[in-house]
Amino acid sequence: MSRGPLADVVVVDLSRALAGPHATMMLGDLGARVVKVEAPGRGDDTRGWGPPFVSPPDAGGGERESTYFLSANRNKESIALDLKDEADRAVLLGLVDRADVLVENFRTGVLDRLGLGLDVLLERNPRLVALSITGFGHDGPEGGRAGYDQIAQGEAGLMSLTGSGPEDPQRVGTPIADVLAGMYGAYGVLAALHERERTGRGQVVRTSLLSAVVGVHAFQGTRWTVAGEIGRAQGNHHPSIAPYGLFRCADGAVQIAVGSESLWVRFCGAFGLDPAADGFASNAERVARREETVALVEAAFASWLAEDLLAALAEAGIPAGKVRSLDEVYAWDQTASQGLLVDVEHATLGTLTLPGPPLRFFARDGAERTPRGHRAPPTLDQHGPALRAWVGEDR
Repeated sequence: MSRGPLADVVVVDLSRALAGPHATMMLGDLGARVVKVEAPGRGDDTRGWGPPFVSPPDAGGGERESTYFLSANRNKESIALDLKDEADRAVLLGLVDRADVLVENFRTGVLDRLGLGLDVLLERNPRLVALSITGFGHDGPEGGRAGYDQIAQGEAGLMSLTGSGPEDPQRVGTPIADVLAGMYGAYGVLAALHERERTGRGQVVRTSLLSAVVGVHAFQGTRWTVAGEIGRAQGNHHPSIAPYGLFRCADGAVQIAVGSESLWVRFCGAFGLDPAADGFASNAERVARREETVALVEAAFASWLAEDLLAALAEAGIPAGKVRSLDEVYAWDQTASQGLLVDVEHATLGTLTLPGPPLRFFARDGAERTPRGHRAPPTLDQHGPALRAWVGEDR
């Protein structure tokens, strides 16, 4: 992999499942050297999550890799260590001595019982930045409670805002609580590394699935804390802007976002509507009469084919789009143009195409400096011998 902004950073990844591994994958995408520590024999929990699984062409159905694991572990090395084994613990401590960052998402107290509490590790390496991710927080009345994504989506209110209506709570279609916790965790690590440049000392960064979901409540949060109004699921239409959502047309549906009064005037001009019609002249009026607004827009769209409608909306300057399936997204030339597909060489599966990192970097002269040549997710203990040799160099 070409050098990235974090090319001088070493990360020891003790996490498993998704929140922690997503955080360390983000750091790896930025050029950090990420050493993933896994349990001998079974590895990360997600190695067993499936189907779907994929096998090497000549594996005869025996050896297989989980596509779930592949989604969260690019740009990492793997070493299998038993944290209860004295020799393996010595290897881990050797890695900690060389690390800039350590990431863990064990239940509260587990590392302490192993004699590997974060206070012990930071005393050993005072420059270490340690990221600790839990389900609902490390303290408080439910501190240490186990957290899984869908449970956190429900407990943190997200499911109450998602679905066709208040009686139809739905989970988001990706493990968004886990992914957000990983993103916030990586963000916290970068801030702590920056502060270390000034102080010379590391620190512990904590986040949780609960914190991450509450952190993205956005206007739904202040809708309650300031206005005293409880947001509820209401399908594919925005609670504070109208028209904004999914609207039916002759052969399907399109999405539009009329996010300002000037856009409303432009929209009405394009489809023969009166922008000053009684009860529809302002956004507040349209939100108050949402069902009538939806009916008005869908009547205007009723004779249009979706592709022709999208073209007309684009010509009028109205933000609009279709709802793509995932195969359509990954076949879309715009997706490829943003570097969102990367090819890697896996140790057993050969060439794989993976979803790519969402960041790109450019020099002042416009030359792209985005790290390239990403590494495939590792097989279990793939780099164990080399890492053990690296740790043993100074012994």
